[in-house]
Amino acid sequence: MPRYEYRCRECDTQFELARPMAESGAPADCPRGHADTVKLLSTVAVGGVSAASAPVPAAPQGGGGGCCGGGCCG
Repeated sequence: MPRYEYRCRECDTQFELARPMAESGAPADCPRGHADTVKLLSTVAVGGVSAASAPVPAAPQGGGGGCCGGGCCG
């Protein structure tokens, strides 16, 4: 379930709520009981390696089949 960040305009408290995406725009009450909150824009943290930063595999070397792949072409 996604987590959304909010900030209370009355007490300036920041807090997170885990809620379904369908409820992402629903009002959220501050943990201190205030109702005047605003949803913050958050960055997404995703683990893993992107294709842009992944190491490029080395080209295969050596022969193996075919005339030009086996080194028989002069």
